[in-house]
Order: sequence, then C-alpha cells, then structure tokens
Amino acid sequence: MQVLQFSAGRYVLSGMYKFVARRLILIIPLFLIASALLFSLLWLMPGDPAMIMAGPQAGPEQVAKIRHDIKLDRPPYVVYFEWLGGIFHGDFGRSWIIQPGVSVSSIVLERLPRTIELGIAALLFSIAIGIPLGIIAALRRGTKVDYACMGASLFGVSIPSFWLAMIVILIFGVWLGWRPALGGGLGPEYLILPAAVLGLHMAGTVSRLTRSSMLDVLNQDYIRTARAKGLRERSVIYTHALKNAFIPIATLLFMRLPLIFGGSIIIETIFQWPGMGWLMISAIRASDFLVIQAVALIFVLLVMITNLLADISYAYLNPRIRYGERK
Repeated sequence: MQVLQFSAGRYVLSGMYKFVARRLILIIPLFLIASALLFSLLWLMPGDPAMIMAGPQAGPEQVAKIRHDIKLDRPPYVVYFEWLGGIFHGDFGRSWIIQPGVSVSSIVLERLPRTIELGIAALLFSIAIGIPLGIIAALRRGTKVDYACMGASLFGVSIPSFWLAMIVILIFGVWLGWRPALGGGLGPEYLILPAAVLGLHMAGTVSRLTRSSMLDVLNQDYIRTARAKGLRERSVIYTHALKNAFIPIATLLFMRLPLIFGGSIIIETIFQWPGMGWLMISAIRASDFLVIQAVALIFVLLVMITNLLADISYAYLNPRIRYGERK
C-alpha cells in the first residue's frame, strides 16, 4: 500500500512539473511577440525625441547629430534586435530625456519595488475586506446585513478608481488632513490611501465570490454532518466551510493581480506614488521611448508571471486541469 501511495505521489508531482514546464515555455514566444508589437507601436507614435532633446532653438545639424547619437537614424529592425539583445543582458539602454544618460535599468529597478509594494498592499486590503464581508453576507443570507454587504461590494465594483482617488484625496487629505494625501514616503501612512483605492474594486469582487462559494459549501452534506456532531459553529465555518470555499477565491486573486498592476498606472499618477505607473506617464509626456518600452515590457512580464501563478494555483487546487490537457 505504501508503495502504491509513493508511486501515486510521484505521478502527481511529475504531472505538476510538466504542467509548469509547458507554461514556462509558452512565456518565451509570448514575450517575443509582445516586445515586437510594443516596439512597433512606440516607433509609430508622433513626436521626435531628437527635436525635444535639442530644444526649439536648435538647428537641423544639431538635431541630426542627436538623432545619430541615440540611434534613431538606423533602420527600425536593426534598432529592435539591438534593443532585444540588450534586454537579455539586463540592459534596456539609457534614458534620453527624463534622466539623460542614466541607465534605464537602474531607473526601473528604483521604481519597481514601490509598484510591487503598492500592489501587494492593495491585494491584502482586498482580502481583509472582501472575504469577511462575503462570509458575513453568506451567514446572514436574505437579511438586511446581507443586502448591506452586497451593496457595499457593488459600490466597490462599480465606482471608477480615478474618481474615487480624487474624492479620497479631497476628503482625507484636504478637508480632514488625517493622512498625507500625496507623495511616496516610506511610512505606512503614505501607503494606506492609494492601496485602499486600488484594492477596493477587487474587494468587491472577492466579497461577492466569497458569498456565493460559502452558500454553495454550507448546503453540502458534510457541513450538516459536522453540525450534527456538535462541533462549534466557528469551527464549522472557518475550518470546514471556508477551507473548501477558498479554492475559487484563491484562483480569482491570482487572476486579478494583473489588473492591480495595470490599474496602478492611474492611481500612482494621482497620488504621486513613485512607482512604475508614474514613471510611465512621465516617460510618455517626455517622449522617452526607451523608458516607455522598458516600463511597458516589465508590466507585460508581471502580467505573464501572475497569470502563470494563477494557472499553477488552479492546477494545484484542481488536478483535473493539468491532466485534462493530455486528452
């Protein structure tokens, strides 16, 4: 019997490893396609970085020299392959306008941790608010408490983040003066408002899914059996019901992570949070193509990685996914 269990365990691990390997291999062509599309779209954008760097008083010869220095006079496909080759060595080139001559990689690495910090804080906020709200609504189904919880979740899903950000700054930063409304200091007081605004939409989605999952689980026979055995209600809810209801919730959290990173562009700009989103907007305003390409490509990689984590978590929680692909 032990030999059979050991063999089954090895088979499960082997299937999981193969599933992860297929997903990792798939990232490579997707990354190349995304980089080519991104490069093509940016080079079709209006505006001449050489003229911006030279200034309005510069003559044609000075503009031509700057264009040669930043390699804009070469064929686009040559520039693309040089840029792509540099990426695999960790070199995104050097900034043209935002910080002239400074390595784009160093600029990005300085901002990336702040974006990840904001994204994780928003995710934790959505979990801390969404899951308890969904549990309470499920336990009080059909009551005023249920309607109030679902009304709050509907508010979180429906309200535009950029509008809510401005209202939050007006109320808490200007009228009440409770927290620093703008800026990206290292203290938690600077993180609370942007993380709450960014995570509110996901909190509403998580609460609605938690409610539906809990209602489905609470109607199962094993829950009635646990209650019939005399187990405390807290143990029935949090040990038996929530554990099984959490499977679709965990999948949702991983699948919505890319939306958090994408939404951080607007939130960081409004709150002046020194992350990748604010860097992207600054680079677009300055037409600093290399910085735009680097930031956009990092966001693409973050989306790919979070989607990979979502696939792995779903395959781990539901083994039929990883084995179903073999049919």
